[in-house]
Amino acid sequence: MNLVPRWWTPVNGGVIAATCGMCFRGCVIKKGKFGVCGARTYRDEGFISPQLGRFISVAVDPIEKKPLRRWRPGSMILSLGGLRCNMYCPFCQNHSIAHPLGTVRAREISVESLVELAHRMSQTAVAYTYNEPTLQAEYIYAAAPVLKEHGVATVMVTNGMFSDAVCDGAIGLVDAMNIDVKTFDGEKYGKMGGSLEAVKRNTERLVSGGVHVEITNLVVPGISDDERDFARMAEWIASVSPEIPLHISRYFPAFRYDAPPTEMSVMERFRDIAGGRLRHVYIGNA
Repeated sequence: MNLVPRWWTPVNGGVIAATCGMCFRGCVIKKGKFGVCGARTYRDEGFISPQLGRFISVAVDPIEKKPLRRWRPGSMILSLGGLRCNMYCPFCQNHSIAHPLGTVRAREISVESLVELAHRMSQTAVAYTYNEPTLQAEYIYAAAPVLKEHGVATVMVTNGMFSDAVCDGAIGLVDAMNIDVKTFDGEKYGKMGGSLEAVKRNTERLVSGGVHVEITNLVVPGISDDERDFARMAEWIASVSPEIPLHISRYFPAFRYDAPPTEMSVMERFRDIAGGRLRHVYIGNA
């Protein structure tokens, strides 16, 4: 499989470094080094993404597990997960693949093999999930039209931290997305390596471009459990479209974060707040 990384530009002729344009961060990567995500590097032969087309997890899940509730409800979906992430949330539930320690072997799956796998498992949709899928954007965008020709749709479960160019590339190729809005506090987003403005901008572009979008908000004590911030998030979602489904997910201790699980009373209060603004609100992981 010959997939060449896109969205990068050489710095001063590329003798020493290149700028990655995959996510909002725009890492300037020196030769022999990796960007913040740990998935993209610059070498003498050019910009390289060693994990492109490689996956660590392959499973079949209910569509509601993504979570998607208003897109093909009751169906199953073939799910692929790779390695690495461009954020570093202290409560990451998939940290073993998002931030692996040491070398982890991943399985290469060609686009042709993916089509065969979907048909063999009687699946009509593929989800790129578990880790941040836009690190596989070149693969996803190459595979999507081939899958569509064979009756297989494309889904991404993402943190929404991609660049405008990557976002625009998804329109017309990706059928549905779940975007994880971590918090509605820009400063807290920054501490996790993200950008609230980037996720807002990308969500708005995708919805206006006709992609089916659902949003997840994990309610984490001390990070995303501020009632005023949550209300502002619900108002923003409603301003994009009150039809966007919102999944309010309950936090449990994970990775480097050991606060107690979110109180159910908080989950229920947030559901009521969002329900006054949005038509489809769900409590998950309870």
